[in-house]
Amino acid sequence: MNDAPLALRPLTARSVVLSTLLGHHPPRLPVRVLVRVGELFGIAEGTVRVALSRMVAAGDLRQQTGGYALSARLLARQARQDESRAPRTRPWHGAWEIAVVTADGSRPPAERTALRQAMAGLRLAELREGSWLRPANLDRPRPAVATAQCTWFTGAPDGDPAALARSLWDLDGWAADARELLAALDRADTPADRFTVAAAVLRHLLTDPLLPERLLPDGWPGAVLRSRYDAFEAEFRDLLRHFLAPGEAPRA
Repeated sequence: MNDAPLALRPLTARSVVLSTLLGHHPPRLPVRVLVRVGELFGIAEGTVRVALSRMVAAGDLRQQTGGYALSARLLARQARQDESRAPRTRPWHGAWEIAVVTADGSRPPAERTALRQAMAGLRLAELREGSWLRPANLDRPRPAVATAQCTWFTGAPDGDPAALARSLWDLDGWAADARELLAALDRADTPADRFTVAAAVLRHLLTDPLLPERLLPDGWPGAVLRSRYDAFEAEFRDLLRHFLAPGEAPRA
């Protein structure tokens, strides 16, 4: 089992600011709100302001009049997070989407890395180097890097698709980690603890392969984990409303 999702990251000023903006729509907030959220978790105003300056310098945030907003790069991350919570699926009739790298073998490392990141975002698994596939049950656009470097096909395995899925994804490991995260949410009894665990839940949802139900083990906890995160977000959204002017109130 992969223990990475359960390695709960300690709260820092950067993580609080980033998680707050990633969960807010639209992803921009006044300085006073970000400072107040930091204070809720024991982070001093000065520490939050230093973190904001550093995040602007690193290209994570854009400074706006009286506040801060996510950069374009992190807007893309927010979109991936939103999709992981409410995936756009379509009926599955057994077909798989298959991508084979057909670009020049002398591609620079940056292009290879960009392709791997794109395939992870599309939730494809690598069967062997240069060959990627997954059930064709997701409705999402393919980024340019994936269409430029690969030729795409539709097909179906000759053998058991559920067995193929188990060979491509550690489904039992993902489910076990999800159940431990659910238990950690049950144990979290302070806002800081709940915020920390919820951030780990969101990271874990980003790795859900989003397979058709008939390819999943019994008792798959994906839907339950999404529901619990939705409940946390509603709770945190209510908390933010206390610090926002009427026109700034967060939306779902």
